Amino acid sequence: MVGSNQEIVVKSIGPQLQRVAGITGATVLGTGEIVLILNPVLLALKEVAARPAIVYEAPKPQAAATQPTIMVVDDSLTVRKVTGRLLERQGYIVVTARDGVEAMEKLLELVPDVMLVDIEMPRMDGFDLTRNVRADKRLARVPIIMITSRTADKHQNYAKEIGVSHFLGKPYQEDDLLEKISGFLKERRAAA
Repeated sequence: MVGSNQEIVVKSIGPQLQRVAGITGATVLGTGEIVLILNPVLLALKEVAARPAIVYEAPKPQAAATQPTIMVVDDSLTVRKVTGRLLERQGYIVVTARDGVEAMEKLLELVPDVMLVDIEMPRMDGFDLTRNVRADKRLARVPIIMITSRTADKHQNYAKEIGVSHFLGKPYQEDDLLEKISGFLKERRAAA
């Protein structure tokens, strides 16, 4: 904790920290150190809300099985971690892969509900991964959202040609991504 008698300029925080309860902003001290600004009221309310209720509910054994699984395939560790945390906070099970080859290895054991795929990756890029997924009868219907900095029309058109379900540019808007995932999950439930 830093003393409360300092004059500071509060700066807004990025979308990665915006959803974290209790953090209201950040500032840069005279020493160059970046400090998060906490709201103790929000933290206290979060603590109260986190306390278990006295009411007993019977356990739901199938609850874990109904959690959707999202696969995040990106060679950037930062993108995998930030996107993974966002999805976990929404209650999704997250599986990550560094490239298309690792994703294909993991797809031998599981069928995710939605895949988030980058284009440029070592060993196997997002286009090759998409073609392999669409060619596999077991995986062919898995929605693929391509998230990439390559947003030219030729990339988007090619992605649609090979079976990408939706195309997002980097940096993506979290709400747009969550809305798309939710829409694909509703479609899959309706089709089941």
